Amino acid sequence: MAGNKDFDLYRPSEEHDELRKVVRSLAEAKIAPFAAEVDEEGRFPQEALDALRAADLHAVHVPEAFGGAGADALATVIVIEEVARVCASSSLIPAVNKLGSLPVVLSGSEELKKKYLSPLAKGDSMFSYCLSEPDAGSDAAGMKTRAVRDGDFWVLNGVKRWITNAGVSDFYTVMAVTDPEKRSKGISAFVVEKSDEGVSFGAPEKKLGIKGSPTREVYLDNVRIPADRMIGAEGTGFATAMKTLDHTRITIAAQALGIAQGALDYAKGYVQERKQFGKPIGDFQGVQFMLADMAMKLSAARALTYQAAAASERLDADLTYLGAAAKCFASDVAMEVTTDAVQLLGGYGYTRDYPVERMMRDAKITQIYEGTNQVQRIVMARNLP
Repeated sequence: MAGNKDFDLYRPSEEHDELRKVVRSLAEAKIAPFAAEVDEEGRFPQEALDALRAADLHAVHVPEAFGGAGADALATVIVIEEVARVCASSSLIPAVNKLGSLPVVLSGSEELKKKYLSPLAKGDSMFSYCLSEPDAGSDAAGMKTRAVRDGDFWVLNGVKRWITNAGVSDFYTVMAVTDPEKRSKGISAFVVEKSDEGVSFGAPEKKLGIKGSPTREVYLDNVRIPADRMIGAEGTGFATAMKTLDHTRITIAAQALGIAQGALDYAKGYVQERKQFGKPIGDFQGVQFMLADMAMKLSAARALTYQAAAASERLDADLTYLGAAAKCFASDVAMEVTTDAVQLLGGYGYTRDYPVERMMRDAKITQIYEGTNQVQRIVMARNLP
């Protein structure tokens, strides 16, 4: 698995290219056939999870020291991108496994890493990330979930909202207030297990897209956990959460790339088959211009995303800016490309018999989660290189 820590450019290596071929082949053979069904039925893509686990592609970011593949940031991007090309819901398996576990990777003790990263690497468990709340979305520092020390334990109470793969994941990184007087510096991070007494889940949200990835509330009712489940030092949780997002916003950019690429690929094939006025519609200049713009913007988004992945791997000073820029730009491009793909298919594009309608719906969320694109622009403005 690609793991070169010294690359200076964001052009994929031969090893990255080989990884892409492997993931694309697996995605087309074992994930794509179920994508429409998963969307239509709003069910978890178990076939995708099984296939990704079997190929050790479900959490490629986990370091080798804990049984993982030790993949670099660009390799992780490629895995997510190629899965999203056929099924956006399925791409949230490797993406959210990284999001949920990265706080442990970045700030957890060695004991915590071994306890939770090892089963993740083996495929025995999945990880989710609990930051947002009903009254704390973009203003994450305004969260109300509390954690109160009780001897060698912490007791957590609160509600987390918009939690991806909630109820399926076994482990949850939970941000909670440990000192209300300190606002963001009074927030700490914890690992909560699904099996902990007092943990429960709301009904799955009825969503526009990514219907195969369950999004639910997580309820914490006097959840009592050992003190050694705190990630890092007390009061460092918010800093860990923001540092995590610097890296994982790039995975949302990767998801957006994959969705857009899938839509462009389908549209390219369609316009060569569909005939009007005696010739394929792809021969008309107006259609050619649309395809050219779609491909051009997608290429630009991919270059920016790969640049951000390289910055993530090297821990560059401009990572915060690049992560926000990649997520913002790639998701805007994905929305535009998928909308144009629907347009190119005409009436057929508007029906569920063709995949571009699903791709357009799936693309929308990439402009919203892990920080809306309005928030990304604020982040960029505050961190201009």
